[in-house]
Amino acid sequence: MGHSDQDRVVIFDTTLRDGEQSPGATMSHAEKLEIAGLLDEMGVDIIEAGFPIASDGDFEAVRAIAAQAQTAVICGLARANLNDIDRCWEAVKNARRPRIHTFIGTSPLHRAIPNLNQDEMADRIHETVTHARNLCENVQWSPMDATRTEDDYLCRVVEIAIKAGATTINIPDTVGYTAPRESADLIRMLLEKVPGADEIIFATHCHNDLGMATANSLAAVEAGARQIECTINGLGERAGNTALEEVVMALKVRNDIMPYQTGIDTTKIMNISRRVATVSGFPVQFNKAIVGKNAFAHESGIHQDGMLKNAETFEIMRPEDVGLTETNLVMGKHSGRAALRSKLNDLGFELGDNQLKDVFVRFKALADQKKEVYDEDLIALMQDGTDAESDRLQLKALKVTCGMGLPKVAEMTMTIDGSEHQVEASGDGPVDAAFNAVKALFEHKARLQLYQVNAVTEGTDAQATVTVRLEEDGKIATGQSADVDTVVASTRAYINALNRLLIRRQKSGADRPEVSYKDVS
Repeated sequence: MGHSDQDRVVIFDTTLRDGEQSPGATMSHAEKLEIAGLLDEMGVDIIEAGFPIASDGDFEAVRAIAAQAQTAVICGLARANLNDIDRCWEAVKNARRPRIHTFIGTSPLHRAIPNLNQDEMADRIHETVTHARNLCENVQWSPMDATRTEDDYLCRVVEIAIKAGATTINIPDTVGYTAPRESADLIRMLLEKVPGADEIIFATHCHNDLGMATANSLAAVEAGARQIECTINGLGERAGNTALEEVVMALKVRNDIMPYQTGIDTTKIMNISRRVATVSGFPVQFNKAIVGKNAFAHESGIHQDGMLKNAETFEIMRPEDVGLTETNLVMGKHSGRAALRSKLNDLGFELGDNQLKDVFVRFKALADQKKEVYDEDLIALMQDGTDAESDRLQLKALKVTCGMGLPKVAEMTMTIDGSEHQVEASGDGPVDAAFNAVKALFEHKARLQLYQVNAVTEGTDAQATVTVRLEEDGKIATGQSADVDTVVASTRAYINALNRLLIRRQKSGADRPEVSYKDVS
């Protein structure tokens, strides 16, 4: 690596691979393609698109992402065996810039799993990295659980991987166990001790189990790592991965003490954060750094007073740096189509005329129910993927009675495969009664894994965004809907999740299309 590009830090996003491994965060094929497109557009250098051997669905998603990629390197993950590596290459080879990422667990705990001693594992690493390099010029290798591997053995296997042709060596903190000083020392040691280490790029891949993923990644960069592996919103199993928005904004805001550049267009951060939250069904905590709802809100009186006098008093970055538009221009029922289009453009949504027509009708209906329609309301409107014309189940009418001492009863009309059906059902509460009505009209074995309600804005007339996650035979689907009526939003979200399960059921069932889509659960 020449000195001229020493200050460039490569951003490697694994939202679609490591992020998608969070229990319940399963995305559909179309959603993966959409997220990959947004990552590419925002300037992510490498997109880890999936684990091709895991399932046919994963393989097809990686292959489709490779085909559509414009500038990003597209990478697939493979374990240390020839089958995995061949399948990975098959999936990424049509990308303009493909990469194979292969790994093996090198710590004593992980060596015990395949029952290999140090020499046997060293041979396996030499063989598999060589095989990957013969297929693809761009090869990344990871010693899984590196932070708990003996130093001398880590140096030995890293040297083997470099000699076998790996161009990037990733040092993963698989269990989120390291701390900043140790993270830096590890990279520094490898750069000093391993022959050829100055010829390749070291990467850092941190988990957030102790809340230090961002700090550990930045410490590794200061020690000489030049690739950060991260996910949008810090999505990932357990406590998640390093959050892309945090490391990117830290490098930007504190460029005085961390003089490194990334290629990320930070104004696109907010939009992709919202999309990932929606499609994964994992909402962003309000106080989350950079992308949380409260990250730029100043509630306390002293702060508000200071903010009005000078924004820099309490703000180290501007909302517009991360794509939060300052124009919180409130829309109302007299706002026209052009105003709506320009507002949605500001929020990162570009609409064709037909789409605009559909959204405008829904906007007017909402404006009749709410005096003021805020940015968040419009975003919820745009992300409400319910009642598509192609859906097999569609909610037509719903009336619920409830109250203290009253029976909770839902009267429902639903269209199933084009024909209307009606039912009356009771339950413990209004939402339970509505869900029971859906079950009565459309029998199914899906289990409710998650039911979550969030108010979109302040006020008693706020819309509720409801997220519902269903599980059936190991397949998971998430549905979402927003409405000023919480029971309506809940029912729509439930039906939305059922429609998605039906698509998955169909794809793995007898009426299987050419591509079978089995989900990685």
